[in-house]
Amino acid sequence: MFTGIVQGTAEIISITKKQDFQTHVIRMPANLLSNVEIGASVAHNGCCLTVTDINDDLWSFDLMKETLNVTNLGLLKEGDVVNVERAAKFGDEIGGHSMSGHIMCTAEVSNVVTSENNHQIWFTLPQTQMKYVFTKGYIGIDGISLTIGDVVENRFNVNLIPETLQRTNLKSRVIGDVINIEIDPQTQAIVDTVERVMAAKS
Repeated sequence: MFTGIVQGTAEIISITKKQDFQTHVIRMPANLLSNVEIGASVAHNGCCLTVTDINDDLWSFDLMKETLNVTNLGLLKEGDVVNVERAAKFGDEIGGHSMSGHIMCTAEVSNVVTSENNHQIWFTLPQTQMKYVFTKGYIGIDGISLTIGDVVENRFNVNLIPETLQRTNLKSRVIGDVINIEIDPQTQAIVDTVERVMAAKS
């Protein structure tokens, strides 16, 4: 489980590609290096991955076909930066909202609106997933727990505070970028349940 409070960013140091499979190595931030073992879970842009090798601050992760197809991790290049969060421990403060690290789909950045004190990003989401998106609801964007702002047709926005921009890779996102989406599981459960009840009644 993850909290959606990104703990830092990590640079992609190397990528080894094979058929429907790849391994990448990231340089973990110094504050996240303690008490780790092979098999530990680390979210990359919100996607839960397993540590397969540790060499000081260089940690390796394997990505299978499904992960490459469903997330934006298959688009990464050496030198790119990902948001990272280590798995939550029992008793940790949940500052964002409970997240599984299972990416539902990707969305595309459709607009970036900046002013002196505000940074707003608009995303275009597949229409089939928009039923889970509500103003003031929660959503996971590249592993960041955020509150949804405006919702218009198949687009929605989020408004970012300076701390989020400083701590994550959203500050460098531009129109056309692909980002990972994890829908709030409670919202998904409620919507799906209502749909089943309505379908049974009809």
